Amino acid sequence: MKTYVTYGFFMALGGMLLTLALFFLGFHSDAAKLASSQWIGSIGGIAISVAVLTLGIKACGAEVPATEEFSYGRALGAGVMIALFGALFGVVTNYLYFQVINPGLTDLIVQAQLDKMEAKGLSGTQLEQAEKGIRMFMKPAFSAITSFIASLFFGTVLSLIAAALLKRKATEAAAPASV
Repeated sequence: MKTYVTYGFFMALGGMLLTLALFFLGFHSDAAKLASSQWIGSIGGIAISVAVLTLGIKACGAEVPATEEFSYGRALGAGVMIALFGALFGVVTNYLYFQVINPGLTDLIVQAQLDKMEAKGLSGTQLEQAEKGIRMFMKPAFSAITSFIASLFFGTVLSLIAAALLKRKATEAAAPASV
């Protein structure tokens, strides 16, 4: 359990450090830069998840004696547990970021979405309705739930792949030397 929590924490920490880097580099201060921020965040998030899941599954495999099989199911279970704790810690870090560090990001996201819709020719009334819907989806509780589900889903998908590569067969124990 300790391994799952540790690697889950590092997964969320890596995501938070990436988010903070984007914040300090100014990607979260302008609607025009927001699309680039989302691409960088997505690719960086996948890279962090792959690295942490691989290291975490390997660490779990190292805890299993070499004489025992570290099966696909065990490796997958380890990856999913790491993803679960990463998603739980990620909810906390996302909440801190949106509510404490950068509370204006929600307004920036809403404005970026409205700008896209306005460019498509939506009327003022349609834009007002769209803004209400966007703001509803940006509320902390809804955002936390969707963030958790998405993190767990993608973590599970990555775990399916990593487990296939990191499973191992049991090695036979060395027979005692006869004298």
